[in-house]
Amino acid sequence: MTHILAIDQGTTSSRAILFDGDLRPVAQAQEEFAQHYPQSGWVEHDPGDLWRTTLSTCRNVLEEAGQEAAAIAAIGITNQRETTLVWERETGRAIHNAIVWQDRRTAPICEALKEAGHEAMITHRTGLLLDPYFSGTKLKWILDHVEGARARAEAGELLFGTVDSWLIWNLTDGRVHATDATNAARTLLYNIREGHWDEEICALLDIPMAMLPEVRDCDGDYGATSPDLLGAAIPIRGVAGDQQAATVGQACFEPGMMKSTYGTGCFALLNTGAELVESRNRLLGTIAYQFGGTPTYALEGSIFIAGAAVQWLRDGLGIIAGAGETAALAERADPGQDVILVPAFTGLGAPWWNAEARGALFGLTRNSGPAEFARAALQSVGYQTRDLIEAMRADWPAEGLGRVLRVDGGMTASDYTMQFLADILDARVDRPRVLETTALGVAWIAGMRAGVYPGQAEFARGWALERSFEAGMDEAERAARYARWQRAVKATQMV
Repeated sequence: MTHILAIDQGTTSSRAILFDGDLRPVAQAQEEFAQHYPQSGWVEHDPGDLWRTTLSTCRNVLEEAGQEAAAIAAIGITNQRETTLVWERETGRAIHNAIVWQDRRTAPICEALKEAGHEAMITHRTGLLLDPYFSGTKLKWILDHVEGARARAEAGELLFGTVDSWLIWNLTDGRVHATDATNAARTLLYNIREGHWDEEICALLDIPMAMLPEVRDCDGDYGATSPDLLGAAIPIRGVAGDQQAATVGQACFEPGMMKSTYGTGCFALLNTGAELVESRNRLLGTIAYQFGGTPTYALEGSIFIAGAAVQWLRDGLGIIAGAGETAALAERADPGQDVILVPAFTGLGAPWWNAEARGALFGLTRNSGPAEFARAALQSVGYQTRDLIEAMRADWPAEGLGRVLRVDGGMTASDYTMQFLADILDARVDRPRVLETTALGVAWIAGMRAGVYPGQAEFARGWALERSFEAGMDEAERAARYARWQRAVKATQMV
């Protein structure tokens, strides 16, 4: 039993990757599912789609690899964070669609809590800001808007979970209702200083605490799969939210190490060790990972739109057929035009946290077209990342901070995007051999717990570089470009 099955349940697709005893991916399967937009700014998933695609990709990857379930030592689960589900304890039936992390419907709830003076207390205890991004206000919305939900929750009939809890519940046939510390830390309900669900915050949001899952370490025991699902009972021994799993996969185990993941959104995490930094620049304090009951903390900057800007080029504008065309199109852009895209399609994340901001294009001329739009979409990722790193430097000043950035995620395959990132940051950008570090991280966690993989230090020594990108932009040009970006972002917040 030397193989580990990693489940990576993301915002637009579910994937399963099988890793061998040397942590090499030997097979993978992926399946997309529908996104639902009931109103402007609302984003939902069908909970059945999340479970169905997860199960089918697990079955498909075992078939592709020619492996029996009995040969799998453990399963690790990583997932889109903050996405919120409520289901019936007895039947496992979800009472509402999953409300996705991108959803902004709870902005009025957040504003009311701010006006009542609660944000400072909530931020101190949870590390988070009062923003629709997080699970707590989404859960309150479901209880407020689904008929009879609150009474049923108070009677112990309903359960809450992020996507990891939903999958664990289904994989174990309802025997385990649990989450890990990294996912709990994204709910707005978990006191990350003291390591427990916060009774006062739950009362403030009118959330019955009986709904909440048990919180365990990332390498905790999450039960075993029901034998009829995959052909044998497989232990579940690793769970981490996607960005924390990527931090582990990038071996960012030392304070001061940083990684940035470019998927649907962009998420930069800075390891701050045993210190929980209380940001003065509207970054988030969070748990990077937790082993042995001891959390390691991080500063996080969250950007809502990164790869989603490329999806917009494809699905919204129809100017590309696939993401792979974007870089070549961007390279054909007129160097005399400086079109800037602020992709605030669902508001602005860190360090702005403006739920009402909306996307805008600046610098358009009569000759602006697909090439200029493509370049602006890719460059927006670099500009937003610089916003995050500038805020991190201000919060946690340390020599050399942000001079080396480890990157992962689908967008990092674009050399054009990574070179612009290095240029605008004036930093070295390191791309690893394994880009799928999210699945790698949770596979290592599960495999370490199962005794298949080595400990932390040896795993870190195995991190391998594929390519570095060095800054080549003139400082004056860098400063001028970033100043134009800052003016554009300010303008989106004045509408």
